[in-house]
This record gives sequence, structure tokens and C-alpha cells, in this order.
Amino acid sequence: MALFDEPVEIVPARRRRRAPRGMVGGMWALVLALAALLAMTFLPTSFVIQQPGPVYDTLGETAGPDGETTPLISVEGAETFPTAGSLDLLTVQIVGNRERTPSWFELALAWFDPARAVMPLEAVFPAGQTTEQRDEESAAMMVDSQKEATAAALQKLDYDVNSHIEVYDVLEDAAAAGVLEPGDTVVEADGEKVASADELREAINELDGQPVPITIERDGTRRDVTVTPKQAEADGEKVWIIGVTLTTDFDFPIDVTIQLDNVGGPSAGMMFALGIIDTLTPGELNGGEDIAGTGTITADGVVGAIGGIRQKLYGAKNAGADFFLSPRTNCNEVQGHVPDGLRVFAVDDLDDALAAVQAIADGGDLDALPTCTAADLDP
Repeated sequence: MALFDEPVEIVPARRRRRAPRGMVGGMWALVLALAALLAMTFLPTSFVIQQPGPVYDTLGETAGPDGETTPLISVEGAETFPTAGSLDLLTVQIVGNRERTPSWFELALAWFDPARAVMPLEAVFPAGQTTEQRDEESAAMMVDSQKEATAAALQKLDYDVNSHIEVYDVLEDAAAAGVLEPGDTVVEADGEKVASADELREAINELDGQPVPITIERDGTRRDVTVTPKQAEADGEKVWIIGVTLTTDFDFPIDVTIQLDNVGGPSAGMMFALGIIDTLTPGELNGGEDIAGTGTITADGVVGAIGGIRQKLYGAKNAGADFFLSPRTNCNEVQGHVPDGLRVFAVDDLDDALAAVQAIADGGDLDALPTCTAADLDP
């Protein structure tokens, strides 16, 4: 017998309904999927992410080594003029390195973002190369790019510019090891003056493996040395090499300083050249417009292809640029990937870049300027 303090209605307990087998299976599938996703977050990958980096106005200012604000381009020894608008150079950032690669989840998010690209780790960090070595190489290319850009700009403005090549590095076990040293200026090869790396390579290969007489300047003293090249393969062809990295240096009639820390690579060359020309000429080269661009440049004004062009297009758009100058040799990557509101013009050299900037400044016929078309796509 049960005793209660008050009347209680006893209700038989309901039988629990069993969830349909399909629903139970679906719940377990969801749990397993979430667990797999969580596990993938911590699994190592072999990819990195390339995304838009900071944008720098070559006509503007930047922070110097001491933290003080300084013009990105400054000139001594010549009259300079006010500028307006912007001539932006673009950069890219790499998310990840050999020590820490992005997770699979991060890669999935980047894969569906048109402003970012997923790249194999080896394409950015070659095997055997440390992050420090990559940064040093990138910094050297930036220095060389600034020199080439200054030479191209000053020669365009009819200044006399003399060039010479220097040894930047001697590879270990190279033919030139123990003979040439970093800082050596190469004056002649096989009795002929050389003023570029291409001329030196040509002189070496013309001797077809024979010892190469080279005249250098070291510590202010001229001396003659001999290097016996080694055979190697480049682009499927047999070539003779001496195993040195070269940089081109110039004798400039005026002092041009480009202040840009923590940025490497050669891709800002064309925009440096335009910024220097604008600084040294009356009026506003760009008509006060906001123009961005990218491209390597040689001392004779040839504009070359760069990496990360699609990320730089989005970087330009995000920075507020209305126009973008692209190397024609990058057009196959540009076509079909231009953000809305950004107008892209294709250039082969500094003359093309100046023509495009002038047309924008004057409000000219922009439809007459070269652009990237479907014809530029890879077959």
C-alpha cells in the first residue's frame, strides 16, 4: 500500500519512442564529419596561401629605419616638383612557411576566395632554402630593382647613366670559388668590356668551356683572373657557368633614394620608375588620379612579368585605385580575374606605362590603350 499526503493521480510511464534508424545514422555521420574536420585542422599540409599585401604610394611617405616618416622617393642634386594622386606599388603576403603551414580549414577558405591563392609549399620555399635565405635573396632583388628603375627613369629624362656589374655572391664549390669574391666589379671578359650579366654569360659560353680571362676591380685595384667554367643544364640546354650571382650597379649623376623597408622582390620596378619621373618633372604626371601597377623593369625600360598578379589586382582595388598597369606578359593571368571597378591596361615597357598614365591624366581616349584580352589567354 502506498501512502500520500494528498490525492495523487498515477499515470503509467510513456514508452520512449526510438529515433528512426535513418536519423540516428545521420547524427552519427554529422558527428564523424565534425570530428574529421577538427582533426584536419591540426594535420600538416604542404601548401601556403598567397594574399594581397600592403600597398605603398611611390609619391607618398613611409616609415624610415628610425621610425620617422620619410618620402618613399627622395632626390638630391636636382629640382623636384609637387605631386598629387597616387602611383601605388602592390605587394603580396605569404601565409605559412616550412615551420608552420596553414591548416586544411584555412586552405579551404582561401580556395573559395578570389583574392587569395593556394600554392604548393615548394613553389615558394624551395627545398634546401631556409626562410632566412629566401628573405635575403628577396631583399637583394629589391635593391637591384630600385637601381634598374632609377636608371630607366633617369635615362628617360636624358641623364647620362653608366652601368657595371658586381659579384653579389659566389656559390659553394662553384668554378669561381676562391677566384672571385662578393663586391668584385667585373670590367672585362675575354678582353671585351661587359656591362651586364647577359654580356658576361655570352662571353663565357662563346669560349665553350675554355678558361675565361676576366678583369675585375677589387678594393680599388684592377686585376686579371681566370675562371674555368663548369657545364650545366638550363631550360633544357647545355650552358657553361662560373657559379656567381651578379647585380648591376650604376653611376648616377644625381642621388635618388628609395625608402621601403621589409619589402622584397623585383616587382615594384616599373612603379618606382614612374614615381621618380613624376618627382623630377613639373606638373602631375597622373593628373591627380589614383593609379596602381606592377612589373619588373630593366635599365633600358623593358617591363617584365611578376608573380601574384591576381592578388595585386585585388590589393589595388581595396586601396581605392581606379586604374591598373599590368605587364603584358601577365595578361594570361589577368584576363577574367579583374575586380569590378578596376580598369587594367597592358604595358610592354616604360614608354607604354607613361602613355597610359598620360592618357588617364589628360582624360584621353582610354579605349585606345592596350588591354588584356581573350587573345592573351594560354591556348
